[in-house]
Amino acid sequence: MMQEDKFDRGTALTIFSTDRHEDLVALGLSLIIALLVYLFV
Repeated sequence: MMQEDKFDRGTALTIFSTDRHEDLVALGLSLIIALLVYLFV
């Protein structure tokens, strides 16, 4: 039985070093977009 050392994300196309950093940036961008939609619509 073989064990993988780390989880395979399925893609290496990222500019961030960690998944957590990528998730935080995505969260921040989504909040900014939601705020802009709320203010201008």
